[in-house]
Amino acid sequence: MTRKSPEAHGRNTIRDVAARAQVSASTVSRVLAGDYPVSTATRTRVLRAVKDLDYVADARARAVAGAGTATLAFVLDDITGPSFAHMAQGVEREAAQRGHVCLVCTTEGDPERELAVVELMRAQRAAAVILVGGTVDTPEYRERMSRIARALQSAGSRLVLCGRPPLGDGTPATVIEYDNEGGAYAMTSHLLSMGHRRILFLGGAGSTTALGRERGYRSAHRAHGTEPDPALLRPGDFTRDSGYRRVREALAGRRRFTAVFAATDMVAAGALTALHESGIDVPGEVSLAGYDDIPFARDLHPPLTTVHVPYEEMGRTAVRTVLDRRPDAGDEHRMLGTHVVLRASVRAAALGVGA
Repeated sequence: MTRKSPEAHGRNTIRDVAARAQVSASTVSRVLAGDYPVSTATRTRVLRAVKDLDYVADARARAVAGAGTATLAFVLDDITGPSFAHMAQGVEREAAQRGHVCLVCTTEGDPERELAVVELMRAQRAAAVILVGGTVDTPEYRERMSRIARALQSAGSRLVLCGRPPLGDGTPATVIEYDNEGGAYAMTSHLLSMGHRRILFLGGAGSTTALGRERGYRSAHRAHGTEPDPALLRPGDFTRDSGYRRVREALAGRRRFTAVFAATDMVAAGALTALHESGIDVPGEVSLAGYDDIPFARDLHPPLTTVHVPYEEMGRTAVRTVLDRRPDAGDEHRMLGTHVVLRASVRAAALGVGA
């Protein structure tokens, strides 16, 4: 009987490679997995056959063979945010240097979609699943994340929480945070030291990131012997449009303020537009500060004073920590620093605007 050539039936299979190398299909799997002792001569024959046949293992076969651990999953709500894009860049660059593939997955804030992505990565035996960004910290969230962490651990994978708080003792997860509250405290303290006592705070609504930045704003006031006017705390979302609307509302309500502290640089950009449209000089009449230090912040007019968050380094640290982790290591928790970047949008307090 004449054996068909591999080319006769489309894409080459692991059996085609095995036939070319004159070994079993299981031996080919072991060579490709790289985690089982195989003689040098056999390995050479198999790799030559792989090259000759231009063989590429599909994801399911790689998972069965144990070779799926070359994958890292980077999971976030929305990739359009500049800060998350820089974190993704850090993950991808560090993964590439180590010979790993990085898959970026978006969930649009849907917990069920997040679970589906994690389950897929567990089935593919990804080395790690990196969940990014603030969340609403509820008992239900912690219970769900604990299930995810244990399911990944059972498959030889690892849950990494990047920019999210720890889940508590006993949960097998790696946590990479930055000093979120400390950054807001430092910025608010800087504004207060410049004589500003009425600081309009454009915060967020409910997420761990938003709550941490608001805590920093409040605690800095208390450290300076004062309490912020509740009317100056304006929650919203972390978008340019939200910053624009909230400043317009504050101006329409004739709320007096000498400075604006926006919880993100995108919010600050919207606030700046609203101030300019109202004929208010920044920083001559009102100072403006942001948070994140994304690249366009330095290109605003005036360039934005902001809090620097090491987003790319967070991504790199997440990859390094999980891939360098010893099997007997405990739960890792790393905190990266933040710092204030001084530019031209803040100066000593003037009379401000409003009644």
